[in-house]
Amino acid sequence: MSKSKITPEEALSFHLEPTPGKFEITATVPMTTQRDLSLAYSPGVAVPCEAIAEAPETAFDYTNKGNLVAVISNGTAVLGLGNLGALASKPVMEGKAVLFKRFADVNSIDIELDTEDADAFVDAVKLMGPTFGGINLEDIKAPECFIIEQRLKEEMNIPVFHDDQHGTAVICAAGLINALHLSGKKIEDVRIVVNGAGAAGIACIELLKSMGARHDNCILCDTKGVIHQGRKDGMNQWKSAHAAKTDARTLEQAMDGADVFLGVSVKGAVTQAMVASMADNPVIFAMANPDPEITPEEAHEVRVDAIVATGRSDYPNQVNNVLGFPYLFRGALDIHARAINDEMKIACAEALAALAREDVPDEVAMAYGRNLTFGRDYIIPTPFDPRLIHRIPPAVARAGMETGAARRPIIDMDAYELNLKSRMDPTASILRGIHTRAKANQARMIFAEGDDPRVLRAAVMYQRSGLGKALVVGREADVKEKLEASGLADAVREIEVVNAANTSHLGTYKEFLYGRLQRKGHDRHDIHRLAARDRHVFAALMLAHGHGDGLVTGATRKSAHVMERINYVFDADAAHGAAGVTALLHKGRIVLISDTLVHEWPDQEDLANIAERSAAVARHLGLEPRVAFVSFSTFGYPVSERAEKMHLAPQVLEKRGVDFEFEGEMTVDVALNVKSQDAYPFQRLTGPANVLVVPARHSASISVKLMQEMAGATVIGPILSGVDKSIQICSSGSTVNDILNMAILSACKVG
Repeated sequence: MSKSKITPEEALSFHLEPTPGKFEITATVPMTTQRDLSLAYSPGVAVPCEAIAEAPETAFDYTNKGNLVAVISNGTAVLGLGNLGALASKPVMEGKAVLFKRFADVNSIDIELDTEDADAFVDAVKLMGPTFGGINLEDIKAPECFIIEQRLKEEMNIPVFHDDQHGTAVICAAGLINALHLSGKKIEDVRIVVNGAGAAGIACIELLKSMGARHDNCILCDTKGVIHQGRKDGMNQWKSAHAAKTDARTLEQAMDGADVFLGVSVKGAVTQAMVASMADNPVIFAMANPDPEITPEEAHEVRVDAIVATGRSDYPNQVNNVLGFPYLFRGALDIHARAINDEMKIACAEALAALAREDVPDEVAMAYGRNLTFGRDYIIPTPFDPRLIHRIPPAVARAGMETGAARRPIIDMDAYELNLKSRMDPTASILRGIHTRAKANQARMIFAEGDDPRVLRAAVMYQRSGLGKALVVGREADVKEKLEASGLADAVREIEVVNAANTSHLGTYKEFLYGRLQRKGHDRHDIHRLAARDRHVFAALMLAHGHGDGLVTGATRKSAHVMERINYVFDADAAHGAAGVTALLHKGRIVLISDTLVHEWPDQEDLANIAERSAAVARHLGLEPRVAFVSFSTFGYPVSERAEKMHLAPQVLEKRGVDFEFEGEMTVDVALNVKSQDAYPFQRLTGPANVLVVPARHSASISVKLMQEMAGATVIGPILSGVDKSIQICSSGSTVNDILNMAILSACKVG
């Protein structure tokens, strides 16, 4: 949970646009010619069919089975919403599927089964077994979830994992390992109280017992109190297995002298008096969502020695299942596992705990806006730690191989870890880092085009996301009308509408502008029209006078027109070293292309300036710049005077002694492909270029739009660099999310 306010309109819009739902299927093989179709289907497909019929294990070689997980639910226990039914659970299951892809590059399909009958559910899933490499059960109510999971584990030969049970248990175990390490206690000695005897609570207590916790030291509670030997009321076979021999009958009594409390129950279940009664250095995992059993503030008021974790992202030590299930399945799939056993889950927990004890990479600290060091407020790794993908799956895979769960053991573990590193998508962590920095800066963001519904929605999202204050340039009545039409009538009172009529600074703005333009053919009447009636100029004047911290514009006009207006107020032109840098995000790669905004036909000195501006933007984004000056020739062949400046620009940078990698001139394939670079052993780049400096603005524009339209690349920019103040100019086709991203870049002063 985050403190940012998400409106129903935003949530529905996110799931509706640009297309309904959250993912699509794309082909991984060519499907263009008749020969392609013949190979993909008939008659070529007959060959792998016969191979699989003869040797079923080859299905992992010739189909996507080995990297495909089904996320299956009947919707009987959807998040904190209860029994909504199969159809209403689909948005959650789609979300789980995209988390698999985002964090561990596991392909996943959501399946919603319209039945509450456990036998029918089991039969349906079993029949789909040949399709998948693993089954992730989700949001199924107890006790049916226990029955379904146990039967499927017994009757299927692929991993079956109920994340609500075992995902929570694994992350909880990882945190507990480190909490006990800090408090100097051993798991076999501590007294543990678990409140909540549903799927997660029982899974937690079972995993901890398999890790060494003693049965006699563990007390499980439900809504009727302690589950003790001899109790009859509200019992079932799963609760009975954990019935304790104890005189305690209430949670309050159980907590007296306890070392550990694990809560998977309800808000407010734990009182400060209960916490005060616990042993020294108590461990409190209050994991109820959205509100914990007791907040960290409440716990620390009475016990400063407590180590506290919750299920929320706005408190330290978040117990987040996304740290577990993607990597458990990644490791299990990669050894073609028959099951995910306790040893694999424990290996996952131990690897997570070990990772939290290590130094945290700078990019993780940047993403979270604070330094993270192992201690009472950091016992569990963060979900966006880039090391998770290559540290957790190998630990899971080793445990699977050692316990006989693997069909195909991994021979070269070092090569496997390198392969996992290549699966990590750097763009998500980069964007998260920018978002966190923007949130820390709390910039007053000027949205110049308050007459456009997209801009207004972006402004509302900016403010409601806790990024800062939104200042919208427009007429109050017009803004109110458009917000109401967008279903955001309540936002009228939140954002600040600014215009020439309601500001006391118009006179100052006009004097400033007259001073800049009086020798450029503008009289005072022109100045009044520009300052009072042109929203781009007015917004720029606000920024120039410190009445805002950043500016976003360009969504309603061509960039050339907007740049002309900006230049009335700022020196944002080629002569003053400004440049436009556009970021392309595609298939886990991020490449910057320059100059896409300012320079029409730069010479070698301009190109060197553009390279320096671009390198600075790359570093703002968390990239170590590798700059390539691209052309149609590579290192002098073919010879052309049009490529000469691209050949000379690196020499200019050499003389300047810049502190980043650069090379050129070269074709794009040489710049971006390491194998192509191998043909030129003298070249200086140590890897694929991530900054491409192109010969002219038109070639930059063509490159960006071609990648956007043909390859489906995500475009961020152009990012205006080299101006005194933070200004970002959107394209006229920007979506609400594009505009918000540009506001975030402006808030971070990227440029």
